[in-house]
Amino acid sequence: MTSRVSPAAAFAAAFIALCSLLGSEALAQDASPPPAAPSEPVLNSAPRPYNSLRPRRVRPRPAATAAATTTAVAAARPTPAPAAPTAAPAVVPPPVQTAHAPLPGPELEAFVDGVVRRAMSRDHIAGATISVVQNGQVVLKKGYGFANLGQRRPVDPDKTLFRVASISKTFTWIALMNEIEAGRMRLDGPVNVYLPQPLQVKDQGKKTPVRLKDLMTHTAGFEDRSLGQLFERDPNRVRPLNDYLRQERPNRVREPGLLPSYSNYGAALAGAALVNVTGKPFEQLVSEEIILPAGMSHTTFREARPWNDRLPAPMNEALAAELSDGFSWTPMGWKTQPREFMGQVAPAASASSTAGDMARYMTLLLNGGTIDGKTVFSPKTALAFRTPMYRPAPEAAGWNAGFQDMALPGSRRGYGHGGATLYFHSNLVIVPDLGLGIFVSVNTDSGANLPASLPSTIIEHFYAPAPAVPADSAISYDQARAYEGDYLTTRRAYGGLEGFTNRIVGRAMVRATPEGRLAITDGGVSTLFNGTDKPGVFKAVDSALTLVFDANGDRPSRFYAARGWSTYERVGFFRSAGLLGWTAVIAGLACIGTILGVMFRNRREARQTPVQARASQMQTMQAVLWLISAGCMGVFSVKAADQTNVFFGWPSGWLLSGSACALVASVLSLLTLGVLPMVWRGGRRVDSWSSGRKVAFTFTALLFVFLGVLLGAWGYLVPWGR
Repeated sequence: MTSRVSPAAAFAAAFIALCSLLGSEALAQDASPPPAAPSEPVLNSAPRPYNSLRPRRVRPRPAATAAATTTAVAAARPTPAPAAPTAAPAVVPPPVQTAHAPLPGPELEAFVDGVVRRAMSRDHIAGATISVVQNGQVVLKKGYGFANLGQRRPVDPDKTLFRVASISKTFTWIALMNEIEAGRMRLDGPVNVYLPQPLQVKDQGKKTPVRLKDLMTHTAGFEDRSLGQLFERDPNRVRPLNDYLRQERPNRVREPGLLPSYSNYGAALAGAALVNVTGKPFEQLVSEEIILPAGMSHTTFREARPWNDRLPAPMNEALAAELSDGFSWTPMGWKTQPREFMGQVAPAASASSTAGDMARYMTLLLNGGTIDGKTVFSPKTALAFRTPMYRPAPEAAGWNAGFQDMALPGSRRGYGHGGATLYFHSNLVIVPDLGLGIFVSVNTDSGANLPASLPSTIIEHFYAPAPAVPADSAISYDQARAYEGDYLTTRRAYGGLEGFTNRIVGRAMVRATPEGRLAITDGGVSTLFNGTDKPGVFKAVDSALTLVFDANGDRPSRFYAARGWSTYERVGFFRSAGLLGWTAVIAGLACIGTILGVMFRNRREARQTPVQARASQMQTMQAVLWLISAGCMGVFSVKAADQTNVFFGWPSGWLLSGSACALVASVLSLLTLGVLPMVWRGGRRVDSWSSGRKVAFTFTALLFVFLGVLLGAWGYLVPWGR
């Protein structure tokens, strides 16, 4: 703590940059039941050997002439395979609707150029890559800026690989759905059936097993840990997938299927299940089943690192030479950052690709699983990616078999996925009723806003112009006030020092405006939402996002994040950031007063009994320890402004030292309470403290104890915890 602010406030101010990465009991379900799951084979008691199972059925695609392929690829309906006598009829996704004007290429390029260049200048983005496809055609494919500053290598949309991070998960879900359709896995099957014993999910007091479906919808009930293990800077620290999953097992904090809470661990676990069932390394499996058939020659899940016998083969040299660097913006300009490795969670995050390859990937998704006459996944799987598999409430964002269900301008809905590493930010958006796919990625940590906003900006500009005047809220100020409060994300660690930091940066403040709107402040960014005629449902003033509150009795108890990543639960007064902050500030002033009293108290005021003398020494020691703890937190907060220090250097020595000092101070504070009766009893009048000093001592002792209790509840007093 510096300048007399609380540890919580100082830490939150500097640590807020992590919010974009650290991107949740029964609750109200959809008014109508979710779509029925397709007919599936009976679940095996254990996975059978891969080579003993029947091969996957490949649905033939009718031949098309070369001249017809270009114009009909987006609207063609793939021919389903003949159904087995006992199988349900094949499900074919509806053809792409073409009742819309196609995007004009030159006008689109001019518009995107303006948006991208403004964002690059405003947000100090070193390089960006973009592709747009529609109706089977590449409408725009372009690179901006640089991939390497030393060589001044420009971004080439067909050659320069960007880290696409969590977009990697969509490949994992395709491979998983293929195994489900082949009958080797089952959507409702417990994931433990498909995992080797060392990786199986423990009960941890929970009654319901985690299913594959729970992993795809991010409702498995895991806490979310990332600091010190999700990213690696030293390639020698990268672990095999199975080792990582066994050593970094998160706690189960709720029953599965209840609340959305994004989980990288869950996606990596699904990848391990695929590896166990197929008998193939994950990188080989996804390459053979998706990347190569789709003709994505510049896409790989392998990483640019030295050879290691314990790990999958690294990225080949030709692709590694085209990999973009990652950058941070500093007062001295762009800084090239060390390469980040995520091979230990490859199914969740390790893919790298180009805008050109992602254009082919989007065409594959829009074509219902086929491209260039090759079938990568079935029409039934294609329909699953367009259909909500899980929504926590009827109007809330959900998950479509692992893809995000997205609200888009013009009351449209799409699907896709975002992704972020420490330095790369990406977004993939598919709009079926427009036959449209948009991919954008940047290579600078400060550039998250461009990928998040560009797809909606394009759709809004060409298909759904926003009204000049925002709509009014349908509720009054008094009604909006019922939703006010502090809310804490479920996507966090629930214990240890990481849990403490997550409780600081994972908070959202909800406040009502006089116009009856809600102002939601999350990660330092505020968004306005209008109330609607549906209780608990709010629409963003300047976007298509929807926020849904869930009431527990008469008072809203939680809301579901507008992008579906997590749930935010209301925080009571005892765990509020304001209470901790003000308590820390007042305790800091009391510490300073205690130390100054020792230094400048006059001789008359120094008269005291032996017990009072020892109590005074003990309280002075506590004051020094609390100030040291605050100082350590202040240094950690400053260093946390560079997220590299946090993720690669966790747990910080400064944070551990601050926690240890606070723990000792808290224990001494409790001991001080035991001597309060003897302090007040004193000795002869001339040898005892004055009443004023006894009151001050008692107040300080109680204040220190209260601060210790609060910090204990927040998880700060565990220097041995990760």
